Amino acid sequence: MLEIELKVRIPALDPVREQLKRKNAQFCGRVHEHDIYYNAPHRDFATTDEAVRVRYTDDHAVVTYKGPKIKKFGLKAREELNFAVESGEAFETMLARLGFTRTTEVNKWRENYRLGTASISLDTVDELGTFAEIEIIARDETDNPTAMIENIAKEIGADGEPILDSYLELLLAKRSEK
Repeated sequence: MLEIELKVRIPALDPVREQLKRKNAQFCGRVHEHDIYYNAPHRDFATTDEAVRVRYTDDHAVVTYKGPKIKKFGLKAREELNFAVESGEAFETMLARLGFTRTTEVNKWRENYRLGTASISLDTVDELGTFAEIEIIARDETDNPTAMIENIAKEIGADGEPILDSYLELLLAKRSEK
């Protein structure tokens, strides 16, 4: 499965939220996500464009592997594998014992919406600001939902220059400027 997404910086969440309500998007809740990213001992994920993270929410932990970005669609697309773990802390201990090192942490508050086959998130990210993400899951690289994603973005007022960097990359870049 491929996650294909459009991420744009937006000045405020309220106008997009109002458009989502007008389009009868299903509100799926608000959650705080605390993400801890790791780098592998045997290769540098910054070089290979991969990511491993442990995500904590209010009630569970999920481990994610993200493969290198696929630039084919004009948006951000990549393989993503997710699985829940009974204990995020135990999994982090295992990563440390295997030689993985913590890269950084990202904190965000995310409002989730569903509009047809699209997942839409309104994010407030510590140190970075507010964003909208529109995501569709494709079976493989032959599916191309770019036009659908761009149409939704325009309809809800979240169109703009696509950001291809992850929140991790944006945060690391911002911190390196200081």
